[in-house]
Amino acid sequence: MPDATHYPSPSEAPAGQDENPTVRHTVEIRVNKKPVDIKGPRVTGLEIKQAAIAQGVQIELDFVLSEELPSGESKVIGDADVVTVTKHSTFTAVADDDNS
Repeated sequence: MPDATHYPSPSEAPAGQDENPTVRHTVEIRVNKKPVDIKGPRVTGLEIKQAAIAQGVQIELDFVLSEELPSGESKVIGDADVVTVTKHSTFTAVADDDNS
């Protein structure tokens, strides 16, 4: 017997039926000035680093990731922190012992 209101996962629900849709689309962000395509818009710091490494950015998973804010300031993004990325999102990843 079909159940019209049951969906195996939120991403399979029809558009407009979930207040926080999990529909993901590719967003081009920048990591250390290099373009990185990632499935967004909501991603973790770890996902950003993994995508950057997979696409040839010379960083490591233990690097500290920071988001460059429009104000010119930066905000450290932990591996489990969730951020919303757009085509304007820019991140910097540096070794934890880098004092620059």
